Amino acid sequence: MKTLIVHAHPEPESLNGSLKDLAVSTLEAAGHEVRVSDLYAMDWKAVVDATDYGPDASNPLKAARDSGRAFDAGTLTADVRGEQEKLLWADTVIFQFPLWWYAMPAILKGWVDRVFTYRFAYGVGEHSDTKYGERYGEGTLAGRRALLSVTIGGPEPHYSARGINGPIEDLLFPIQHGVLHYPGLEVLPPFVLYGADRMTAEEYSEAAKAWERRLLTVETTDPIPFRRQNSGDYVIPSLHLKEGVEPAGRTGFGLHVRG
Repeated sequence: MKTLIVHAHPEPESLNGSLKDLAVSTLEAAGHEVRVSDLYAMDWKAVVDATDYGPDASNPLKAARDSGRAFDAGTLTADVRGEQEKLLWADTVIFQFPLWWYAMPAILKGWVDRVFTYRFAYGVGEHSDTKYGERYGEGTLAGRRALLSVTIGGPEPHYSARGINGPIEDLLFPIQHGVLHYPGLEVLPPFVLYGADRMTAEEYSEAAKAWERRLLTVETTDPIPFRRQNSGDYVIPSLHLKEGVEPAGRTGFGLHVRG
């Protein structure tokens, strides 16, 4: 298995840094190939601007169109091209980050904004009366797996169905479904550690064992059964879920998960 780890935490000796290092050592010891994109160590540029697209940038800038033209022409900046090449190389992509203000850190969001360009991560495939492009289960990254490894400062009950912060499944839905499933990745259930700011050495030891188990079962873990856009569950081109395909009483984000 070839694994890309995209790591987003400013402190190398943080819990996130330890989990990233453990992932590298565990996977390599099991005979897998691993590459790491440590965004802070790379001094990753987090904002999209005209310099990303070189001679293919327009004035005024049209980020989607320009990014696609630069992708097709091979004129994206070297850092962006390098990350796209890593994604195409990988069988599995692990994202290691803390949940900050209900979302991924800005540097990781900036990685997505710059790397997931038009004609690479979206805007691909047939657009017709029966097919609305290759996305949500199809696309450039189809056949690969993704796994979020997320640390959270608060306790687990705060992120439950009735918890004040909302269910963790809902908070991660925009990332897992909207960012990762969209270009075709199969998304595995996330690995989430709560109470990260108050974790004791004993708790970390147990968490590390659980993380090792997850890493060694990535290839056999069933992905979240998100509905595929072109599977017949949605009306095209409105992309509304067809009536009656969901279990009785299900609403919200859960509509887009089978079973």
